[in-house]
Amino acid sequence: MRLIAFAVAALAGSLVMSGPAAAQQWKEYNYIVEGFGVQFPAEPQQEFVEKYEVAPGKTVPANVYSVRANNGLFRITVADGRDAKLNEDQVVQAAVRKLTQGGQVKVDFPHRIYRIYGRQFSVERAAQRTLTTAAVFYANERLYVIESTRMPGGSDTDLIKFQQSLVFDRNVRNRTEQQVSAIVAACKGGVAGNDRPGNPAGLDDPRCSRD
Repeated sequence: MRLIAFAVAALAGSLVMSGPAAAQQWKEYNYIVEGFGVQFPAEPQQEFVEKYEVAPGKTVPANVYSVRANNGLFRITVADGRDAKLNEDQVVQAAVRKLTQGGQVKVDFPHRIYRIYGRQFSVERAAQRTLTTAAVFYANERLYVIESTRMPGGSDTDLIKFQQSLVFDRNVRNRTEQQVSAIVAACKGGVAGNDRPGNPAGLDDPRCSRD
């Protein structure tokens, strides 16, 4: 399921698509130990952060993978919460607050990749003339934060490409069968778009018909 493309398209009334498509050769990088894969337009730099704050007063180690290319910043942070007794709602909300601080939130939707549920949003910073699209997930005792920022002269296409390329281990889930059933039941009329009817990303999925 990919709502990011819809999220960026929803900004068309207030933002103008800018910059040519990236000339770089995008390549998929798989991080099996951390349970995800993603495409970058160039070889990503890897930074280890010993104390990454995932909630007020709570830090865990994290790996940050990033590329600056084509007037854009593409980054994914994986914070290792194993044995840290993290709370999903708390760390997801903290990540959203951190990424939206000082900007104008344009889109804020639930998101799902395979059987992992999370949150996606976009933030415009008019003074810097930047647009950031991001998604946050907590699964397998890890916090995943994927973000792409279009700077002046950058490409919205690159933002979408990076966000849509994220994949997880299909055997991992962060919702019980009962939780999924409750989400589906709340979406009485099914969902619009290219996903199968009746399988929304969350209770507040904007594509969900409750009539």
